[in-house]
Formats: sequence, structure tokens, C-alpha cells
Amino acid sequence: MAMAAVGPGFLTQTATFTGQMGANFGFAILLCIIVDLVVQLNVWRIIVVSGKRAQVIANEVLPGLGYVLSFLVAAGGLLFNIGNIGGAGLGLNVLFGISPENGAVIAACIAIAVFVAKNAMTVMDHTVQVLAVVKIAILIYIICVMSVPYQAAVTHTFMPTNIDFYSIVTIVGGTVGGYISFSGGHRLIEGGMKGEKELKYVNQGALTGIGVASLIRVLLFLAGLAVVTMGYKLDPSNPAASIFKYAAGNFGYKFFGILLFAAGMTSTLGSTFTSISFLNYTENARAQEKIAKYNRLFVMGFIIISAAIFYFIGQPAKILVVVGAINGFILPISLAILLIATMKKKITGSYHHPLLLSITGWIVVLFMAYASVEAVIKLF
Repeated sequence: MAMAAVGPGFLTQTATFTGQMGANFGFAILLCIIVDLVVQLNVWRIIVVSGKRAQVIANEVLPGLGYVLSFLVAAGGLLFNIGNIGGAGLGLNVLFGISPENGAVIAACIAIAVFVAKNAMTVMDHTVQVLAVVKIAILIYIICVMSVPYQAAVTHTFMPTNIDFYSIVTIVGGTVGGYISFSGGHRLIEGGMKGEKELKYVNQGALTGIGVASLIRVLLFLAGLAVVTMGYKLDPSNPAASIFKYAAGNFGYKFFGILLFAAGMTSTLGSTFTSISFLNYTENARAQEKIAKYNRLFVMGFIIISAAIFYFIGQPAKILVVVGAINGFILPISLAILLIATMKKKITGSYHHPLLLSITGWIVVLFMAYASVEAVIKLF
């Protein structure tokens, strides 16, 4: 979940808003972390307790609702995946000088190779874990070589002088919006975790996932704030790259290439896995075997379409920010559906969803709906 979230969009959104808002962006990050925790704990628990994918749950809440949810999540996932593959292509461009379009094609081929491997899920899990360590190590290095204005960051995080709802909707959407909120839950039931007996592990996994994603967000924010405070202007075509180049010269820029490629690959894997999982409505073992035969074709098609669209359209930085906002709009809908599901015994059985999670979950639904409307009003 954490590495599905920490993709090129995550990096680009964080850098873009840090450049625009400075230390005030810390408040948006704080709200994002709180919302992330509420969303993930609610979504993962409900999915694992029911033992069903989110779209199946939605259909049981209201017949046909699952197909609407699948469309929203898969469409948002496809749009995000265009940016994910484009981001990986940009990473290869930074490292080796090849065009971002050709880099995207190479990244798409690598992603397909991971999925068509005999033990694809194990390969995906281990690949993501290794790349996660690479991301965090690079960011810690950048923080260590810079002069970070910690006092300003802390002050404006808790007492902002400017609140921007578009930034909040976008970064929440880029962390737990759209497909991302379901990536961990679907991966758990794919691995056989179902029922109340797994809740301890579910809580631990959700908290760890949000913790890792939040750590990376804060590190990148602090690095960007240090660069902005020094008077540098971030390049709008690749704002995150600017942070590393100003911070550590060409060496830092090459490091960023590794980070961006790793981010693009992990998010491509996460986006593809979760989006394709929303096409599966089967609940018995025999039907699952039939679906598995076609799953690789769906995966290949999803990745190829994403790469082809990027190849002919480009502009990954702009796509990544806008798509984060789109996924932020989807969040209140998907979370509301799952919260309603906790009221139906045919879905969750004897399980009693914690009252605190229900209340905070509905607060997030209302807040994100309001923030989404405010963001749209501001845009137009």
C-alpha cells in the first residue's frame, strides 16, 4: 500500500505544493496523515472481515453499485498508471539520457515481466520491499546534506497562514484515493487473510503502510522546503527533480533518477494489481481458477494501454497532479459504501465495527466531499 502510494504522483504533488505554499503545506500533510489513518483502518478491516473484494461488498450494499465502483477505481487507476509509467520513464531519462517515452516503454516491459513470472505475487512483494528501502535511504541522504528550516515547518504545520483545499484533496487522493485505499486490503485477501482473527495483523499492516508513506512525504517536504527557502524556483515540468538537483548537484539529480524510477515501478505494480482486481467478482475457487487464466492478459493490456497513452500524450507532471485530485473525489464515495456495509450482517456477520472508526470515517467522508467541492470551485 505504501509503495503503491509513493509513486511519481506522490513525489510530484508534494514537490509542486511545497514550491507553491512553502511551510504552510505542512498543515495539508498533517491533515492527510490523519485522513489516511482513518481511511486505511476502516477499509482494510471491512474488506478482510468480510473476506470479499470492495466491488463485491458494494454490490451487496446495493445491486449494481459494485460495477459503478469498479469503473471509478479502474478509470482512476488507469489515469494514474499513465503517470506512473511516465514517471518511471522520466527516471530512466535522468539516469541514462534516453527519451521519457522510450523509458516508459522499457518500464512497461519490466512491469509485465514481473507479473507474468511464475510466482508473480511473491516477486511483486519482494521487488516493492527492496525499492522501498532505496526510496527512504535516498531521501534520508538528501535531508542530511541540507539545511532544513525545521522551526518554520513545525510552526506552519500547526498554525498555517494559508489553507488550500485543492492541495489537501490532491495529496489525500494521491495517498489513499481511488485504487490506493484498496491496494493493501485486496492484497491481503489475495494472500488468504480473511475473518476477524486477522484484525491484529490488518491494523499493524495499515499503520505501518501509512507510517512509511507519511515518513517519505515528510522527508520530501522538508527537502523541498529547504530548497524553496534558499530562494530556488522549482521546475514545473519536473519539480521533484529540482529539489534533488539544487540540494546535491548532478549527484543528487542522478539519485533522484533512481528514486523516480523506483517510485514509478512500485506504483505501476500496485495500480495494475489493484485496478485489475476490481474486474474480479468471483467468490468460489473454481471460478477463481478460470479468472486467473485471463488475469495476465488483463494485466498486460492495462500496462500496454497506459504506456501507449503516455507515449503519445506525455506531460507526466501535469497528469500526476490532476489525477491525484480525481482520485481524491472518488474517496468519499468508496469509503461511504464500505461504512454502510458494516451495518449489514450478511456482509460482515457478527463483526461489530468500532464506533470510533465509524464516526471518524463518516467525518472523513463529509470533509473530503466538502474539500472536493471547494477545490472544484477554486479551479473554476
